[in-house]
Amino acid sequence: MTGGVLPGPDYPAPAKLNLFLHITGRRADGYHELQSVFRFVDHGDRLRFAIRDDGVVRRVAGPEGVPEDADLTIRAARLLQRETGARSGADIAIEKRLPMGGGLGGGSTDAATALLVLNRLWGTGLRRAELQALALRLGADVPVFVFGRSAFAEGVGEILAPIELPPAWYVVVAPAAHVSTAEVFRHPELTRNSDRIRMPAFFSEPTRNDLQPVVSALVPEVRQALGWLGSFGPARMTGSGSCVFCGFPGEREAREVWSRRPAGTQGFVAAGLDRHPLADLVDD
Repeated sequence: MTGGVLPGPDYPAPAKLNLFLHITGRRADGYHELQSVFRFVDHGDRLRFAIRDDGVVRRVAGPEGVPEDADLTIRAARLLQRETGARSGADIAIEKRLPMGGGLGGGSTDAATALLVLNRLWGTGLRRAELQALALRLGADVPVFVFGRSAFAEGVGEILAPIELPPAWYVVVAPAAHVSTAEVFRHPELTRNSDRIRMPAFFSEPTRNDLQPVVSALVPEVRQALGWLGSFGPARMTGSGSCVFCGFPGEREAREVWSRRPAGTQGFVAAGLDRHPLADLVDD
């Protein structure tokens, strides 16, 4: 964190997990089509906002090493301001808990929280579908956080349908390694032709993360994390990594596994969420 802390309420920006991720094709524009199930968990970043009368949007605290103009949260606020003609501005403080480049949607969830909160505080009045359209302009993972529910995703991740998931707790391991998403998607060994499945098949047929074999081959830390966590259950990488997770039916089981982690292991235990904690800030 750099900078100061703003008064006022904290707004959550929860992490997401990809419970599976199949690459089903590649479009003419180079983007990959996918299928996935997104689930939020009750662990993530925290944001604060102070409304300004002069129209300035600035970051007063945030991740070191990320220039303000490149910060997805600031870009989200300025996009909302520009597209709605909002005259107000905001000071924004971001408390980072999620690792950058971990596949947990850290930048995307922060951007979505900014859209949801400022849409309310600025009184811009966009409905959920309108905010999701803005979110897609920021990145493929941003719309699901505005969508606000566990989702079966298609397209590049923007075609979303609600899905009912059983309760679960997750052990999430965050290896000390950076994964280049662009490098993974360019890799010649990446599977790009997985068969499309229907939503019910997620519960009855084997699924996987098509990016996981490539990342495991490139990043030993991910391979090691999968090996350790996989000794307790079906471990899987989320997104393009580097974080890996395993689900358990209850908190006790998850915390027991976490208590046995190797020395120096970073990560967390969290419950799955059916709804985004800020879902009710925007009308459908």
